Amino acid sequence: MRQKLDYLKLFCVSLGCLVTFGCAANKLHPKSRSPMEIPAFGVGTSPSTVRGDSPTIERVSYQEDLTKPRFAPEAASSSESLAANGALSLQALVAEVVARNPTLAQMTATWNAAQARYPQVTSLDDPFFGSIVAPAGLGTTGDASNGYRFEMSQRLPWRGKLALRGQNARASALAAANDVDAVRLQLIESTKIAFYDYYLVARAIEVNEENLSLLQKFKENAEARYKFGADDKKAPQQDILQADVEIGRQRKRSLTLERLRLVAVARINTLLNRDPDVELATPPLRLEIGDELPDAPQLRAVALNRRPDLSALSNRIRAEEAALALAYKEYYPDFDVMAAYDAFWTEPGLRPQVALRMNLPVRLARRRAAVWEAKSKIAERRAELDRQVNQMNYEINQAHAQVNENKQASRLYERTVIPAAELNVKAAQAAYQTAKIPFLSLIEAERAIIALKDEYYEYVAEYYRQLATLERAAGGSLSLADDDATVNKPSSTHPLSRR
Repeated sequence: MRQKLDYLKLFCVSLGCLVTFGCAANKLHPKSRSPMEIPAFGVGTSPSTVRGDSPTIERVSYQEDLTKPRFAPEAASSSESLAANGALSLQALVAEVVARNPTLAQMTATWNAAQARYPQVTSLDDPFFGSIVAPAGLGTTGDASNGYRFEMSQRLPWRGKLALRGQNARASALAAANDVDAVRLQLIESTKIAFYDYYLVARAIEVNEENLSLLQKFKENAEARYKFGADDKKAPQQDILQADVEIGRQRKRSLTLERLRLVAVARINTLLNRDPDVELATPPLRLEIGDELPDAPQLRAVALNRRPDLSALSNRIRAEEAALALAYKEYYPDFDVMAAYDAFWTEPGLRPQVALRMNLPVRLARRRAAVWEAKSKIAERRAELDRQVNQMNYEINQAHAQVNENKQASRLYERTVIPAAELNVKAAQAAYQTAKIPFLSLIEAERAIIALKDEYYEYVAEYYRQLATLERAAGGSLSLADDDATVNKPSSTHPLSRR
């Protein structure tokens, strides 16, 4: 009986050593890391910190309640909090969209899920425990009572496999972090474009109201000449009817502009993750054109290091390279180590047992195909990276040229074209009152000033829209004047405020 207890103690010690060895095997490779040591990157992380070699920034809680909505409807900010000096603030709007938009929350959850892969793929399989009992020996004495067997086994992969799986998961998590920053840049671009669309439609409504007022004055002048004008200066009734037609056209335009305003408001509210009917503060009355831009080659060089989508592709290439190394490791066997106590043996010294089993990697066709698949994926990712770099260079050059074009066009209209068109309207109005030109000439002059003002505001809005696109293409700020530098009251010297 004492000898059996000694064998049982030996079996327990063997099991303890096996479990200890299995737990330690996960740390054999010097590059194996705890899942909590994986660098975590938040939404506001700068692009330079998501390249895979940065220290830990924050820790992720795997116990976070994912069923709780991150953006509750009652947390919606009021329109007053987005206003500055009575006008909608672009800076506050961008910050609110980044904080509340569900797209960013979706990508952050995807990144958290990618991080959670690391402890899964770097862990050993669970050990197996097995037992065999001969029912006929239960309740008996002597040798017949020894009809049982206990064993425990642990699968141990070839050295380096777990580390490579961890490298693959870690690179994929870093790529997901880059995706979060890429979506953040896209959200900022979309928010700025929506803001400038809102500004443009507000200025178009303003121009339309000014011209309705002016057309009403034209109609009054035509009625005065029709009723009280001398015979040689008497206006025909057609002038009054033509004025009514033009007023009707402008009122129809008011309906279209109101629809565009509602669409612009709904788009901004959608970005803010709130009801599309929530009213917004009015946009600024004026936007100042910024200073000179950096050269396109400089922006392309900076973008190579700042673009998070390029960093994401680089990290995915690293993940595929780890997958390739792992495919080569599959040519080596994995091992099963086992400790057992077999009481079926009549010789007591043979009952404690240890065993080692391994798979035979003889299915070479499968392993060659896995290597070829991994190499093909690396080639795919590298080609995708080259294509993305080419697309980035094109986007930067295109947006840079459009920004410069719209800046020059807006300044030309502000300094030359619109002042000349306003003088033309005033001259035509004076000439019509003295019966020197027909009413249609006055209407044509007014149509021209409406179109030119619309074009001017379109150039200003398009300048800032393309500037937002250029910032996104360059991976961040261009160090230009603050986008929110606005004047809420038109200057008395501004060409659009003289009317």
